[in-house]
Amino acid sequence: MRFLYVCDPLDSLSPDGDTTLAFLRESQARGVENFVCETRDLAAGTGSAWAKATRIAMQSSSSSSSPWYEKQGMEDLSLDDVDVVWMRKDPPVDDLFLYACMLLESHDPKKTLVLNHPTSLRLCHEKLWALKFPDLVPQQVVSARRDVLKAFVDEHGIAVLKPLAFMGGMGVMVFEKTDKNLKSAIDLLTGEGKRPALAQQYLPRVTAGDKRVIVVDGVPLAALLRVPQHDDVRANLHVGGSAAQGIIDDDDRRICARLAPELVRLGLFFVGLDVIGGRLTEVNVTSPTGVPHIDRIDGRSGKNTVSALVMDRVEARLRAR
Repeated sequence: MRFLYVCDPLDSLSPDGDTTLAFLRESQARGVENFVCETRDLAAGTGSAWAKATRIAMQSSSSSSSPWYEKQGMEDLSLDDVDVVWMRKDPPVDDLFLYACMLLESHDPKKTLVLNHPTSLRLCHEKLWALKFPDLVPQQVVSARRDVLKAFVDEHGIAVLKPLAFMGGMGVMVFEKTDKNLKSAIDLLTGEGKRPALAQQYLPRVTAGDKRVIVVDGVPLAALLRVPQHDDVRANLHVGGSAAQGIIDDDDRRICARLAPELVRLGLFFVGLDVIGGRLTEVNVTSPTGVPHIDRIDGRSGKNTVSALVMDRVEARLRAR
């Protein structure tokens, strides 16, 4: 089989902490011929799509001080000749990301499985799609208007402000209504009223951890707890949060049961739900992370690693096709 991973440059990824690299290693161990490319390497014409792709061989070492992958040549690869395309480009979800999804949509779906489905990647915004499930999420509002966002913070006394396009906690801030920087922060996030931002009810239980629940084909598979540092409100590992074992509980199963039919219908195969105190805060669909951390903390190995369980389901999908 051949897999194509559309992702950021490999050298920019953490060799021992990136989920895309864990998938590359697992698929290679199963005899898959792996290729990688960036969004700029995709192309499409009338009835065809292809990529300028590099064949990759992962090395056994994951140390950042030694070579951990080998480039084995570059070719123009027709998507018709690929079994699976993994769309794993990190945000921002900007025009370049959307164009890449549109190019992937031009493939023949009977020949190539694209995970996650490129149409749904365009339609299901990670911070906005959860608004479809008001009983699962904390109170929140999305607007470019300063008065709307400030009124929300005033009503709740304290709230989280988030930009819509970024990832990894970038630009996320918490403000009390008496903070004299609040109006300035709103102006910054909205570009002085030109783009919307999100104000979300602050959940005090975030101090105990922000849980990432890995969902595959609508089924909760594993979880990771991300705990913020004492001097930061953000739990993201990217900004210094610490990783701890996450347990899938009744709240997680309840949330997944509600989302599963839509996730499956939309072709959102590999998803990361962010849950704080039993409330759904984000639905990560672009390039969910956390798999290597879960494997290490849970002590998973061999066929029980999360990447192995994910690839089992991918192979089942391919057999069903």
